[in-house]
Order: sequence, then C-alpha cells, then structure tokens
Amino acid sequence: MQQAIVVGADNAPRALNVVGEEVTVLASGAQTGSYEIFRQIGREGSGPPPHSHPWDEAFYVIRGEISFGAGDKELIGRPGTLVHLPAGTVHWFRFGVGGGEMLSVTSREGASKMFTDFDREIDPDKLDPGKLVEVAGRYGAKISAPAG
Repeated sequence: MQQAIVVGADNAPRALNVVGEEVTVLASGAQTGSYEIFRQIGREGSGPPPHSHPWDEAFYVIRGEISFGAGDKELIGRPGTLVHLPAGTVHWFRFGVGGGEMLSVTSREGASKMFTDFDREIDPDKLDPGKLVEVAGRYGAKISAPAG
C-alpha cells in the first residue's frame, strides 16, 4: 500500500547535482508506485545534451525562459508552459538568461535512480562524456550527442 507523500521546505530531500543542474526528487517511483516528480533549477546555459529514455516526461516552467528541442522542433518555454515528450523522443533543454526553474514528471521509475547515480558518480566540473553515457545506459537512456 502506497503512503501519502508530503514534501515541504522543512523535509525536502537534498538537491542532486546533475551535471550542473539542481534536481530535487520530490516523489520517486518507489514512493508512488509509478510516476516520479522533480524540481529542476538550472543556471544559464545548463541542461542535458540530446537524449532519449524509456519513460514519458513532462516539464512545467515555473521561472525563466527554457529552450526545449525535440526532433527538428524547438520552442521557448516561459512560465506557465507545459511540454510533454513521449518515451523514446530525442530531446534536450537549455536554461536561458538568468537561469530558471521547472517541475518535471516522468511516467515511471528510472529517472530518480539515474539522477542519484549522476550526482554520486559524475563530477559536474570535470564532465566525463563516456561516464555520462555509461550511467544513462543503466536505465535505458541514450545520449545522442556528446555533452559539451
């Protein structure tokens, strides 16, 4: 039986450093039995290289402007913008001038464990693209271009 989840300022988990972006796991798949919820804060220019993974992902922009790319399409998300990407979609995003913040939701467990491994195993100041690809691969995620 799943338990209620309440996350507030006084009990929020430590933000993970995912190659320069702060990712807080608000609800993991282990807690919900299915989906995951994250708070993502990025400094200007931060964000992942083009990649795909076996879970749907949706982003809701809270603060700042965030560029999103999927296939040959690109858009600027401003506060109030929702972007949904089906599993397997090659996509990327970049935080704009002054950085930004968004909530993201995935359709199943996987991202929370991957982000935890990124935080533990990859030095954001000395990014190792090979290690990024290796860790992502453990969870069925594929990096489509080298991280820069």
